[in-house]
Amino acid sequence: MTFDRRKFLSVAGAAIAAPAVSRVAFGQTPQVTLKMHHFLPPVSNGHAKFLAPWAKKVEADSGGRIKIDIFPAMQLGGTPPQLFDQARDGVADIVWTLPGNTPGRFPIIETFELPFVPAKRALANSKALQEFSQTNLKDEFREVHPICFWAHDHGLVHANKQVKTMDDLKGLKIRFPTRLAGEALKTLGANAIGMPIPQVPEALAQRAIDGCVVPWEVVPAIKVQELVKFHTEIPGSPTLYTTTFILAMNKPKYESLPADLKNILDANSGQVAAAMAGAVWDEQAVVVSDMVKKRGNTITVLDEGEAARWRKTTEPVVEAWIKSMKDKGQDGGKLLETARGLIAKYEKA
Repeated sequence: MTFDRRKFLSVAGAAIAAPAVSRVAFGQTPQVTLKMHHFLPPVSNGHAKFLAPWAKKVEADSGGRIKIDIFPAMQLGGTPPQLFDQARDGVADIVWTLPGNTPGRFPIIETFELPFVPAKRALANSKALQEFSQTNLKDEFREVHPICFWAHDHGLVHANKQVKTMDDLKGLKIRFPTRLAGEALKTLGANAIGMPIPQVPEALAQRAIDGCVVPWEVVPAIKVQELVKFHTEIPGSPTLYTTTFILAMNKPKYESLPADLKNILDANSGQVAAAMAGAVWDEQAVVVSDMVKKRGNTITVLDEGEAARWRKTTEPVVEAWIKSMKDKGQDGGKLLETARGLIAKYEKA
């Protein structure tokens, strides 16, 4: 009888305690699960050092009520140029993408992608672009909820032969990331070839291209340092080119969130997220360039006179863009002046 009574009390005690355990477990259950989709492999710095830490911070700040599942390397299907529409249409809740993947669709953000407009450092470019977006990009990206915009640091020419002058570029098949980078390469004499970045390693390996323009940060993710031996830097600011990025969320999904969860996302958006991304690109530029040097690859820095020659040669690209913007009813000259002013502001910061 004593044994049965103890057993009963034990079972009863467990039953009484059970709801408390359930409440704790329920409190830890995500209230919202978001799917984030992007185009680079999980070993890339963009994924490992920005997107994943950003997602973890949002989860932590929400006390586990928001969960973000990241799908790298286009695991949810489609191609990189389709990512923006995936966010717009709700195929993914959040995407990381390049507006330049769909040339001509987002003309105003191209202001920052013009040759010899961006700064050497990603942090300055990113903060400037994020501020620029508040007054100039709201309509252009109205189909999504932008979490942040940013732009990488100075882009380099990576090739299977040394490029010391403009003449060395002539005839080289060089992959470009954005429409305007492609136009700039053409004026410099290269055979500019556009393709999404996941296709670059195979194209280099098969000699379908002779090189590419990318920042240091992305080099290890696509094994550029193993596929070519020569890297050319443009000294100082402004630099040859940058690529703009957007971390975009499906607008109905964002609007469906409770107010307090919106506030958590908002607190991790805008300049906070742009600065986080910019810092990663600048940090990795040093890490990766050091790694490439240790491999024995050749890094060439253009002398100031040659860099000025490149800048002068690409001026028609800027002029043509200003004219095309006028045809669209936009004041390209004013946009350019604003962008340059913001970049200068954050370079001094």
